[in-house]
Amino acid sequence: MADTTLLPVLPGPRRIVTSHDSEGKAVVSIDETIPSSVMEGLDGIRTGAFWASTDGMPTNDNNCSEDGATRQVGDTGLFASNATNFRYTDIGPGVITPMHRTPTIDYNILIKGELVLITDDGTEKHLKNPGDVVIQKGTAHAWKNPGTEWTRWATVLIDAKPALVDGQELGFFMGMDTK
Repeated sequence: MADTTLLPVLPGPRRIVTSHDSEGKAVVSIDETIPSSVMEGLDGIRTGAFWASTDGMPTNDNNCSEDGATRQVGDTGLFASNATNFRYTDIGPGVITPMHRTPTIDYNILIKGELVLITDDGTEKHLKNPGDVVIQKGTAHAWKNPGTEWTRWATVLIDAKPALVDGQELGFFMGMDTK
């Protein structure tokens, strides 16, 4: 893994949240920069939360004043039953995430840089253009930054039934480095 402790990180993205005033008019209730934090035990990987809904589906967030970015999503911070989680991840040059799987369907959108999706069968798919999308259907995967600058992507994780293969549930795991 590349040493990214001294490299600059990307600036936090701006988050604007709208709600309603007492007359039912749309208003901006939050307009701020979302800072990132280091993912525990994962050098060169930072993450930040845009919003999480944890009260079930459909959510009651349209009638709640709580800031969804402050909610804890399950034990891992990634997923929980009857929840959605909208977050971003930054990884430094040369960094590879551990192989992992969540019982969710994930919509991943490349924002900046390059990213390689690695599946547990060894397949690698190179995302090169901002706006490239990966739909993750409860499969084991890792991410690699093949570039020389930091990479950012946004992910929406939606609770889903675990994938079944030959009657076996493929549940959550956070594996070892893929290097």
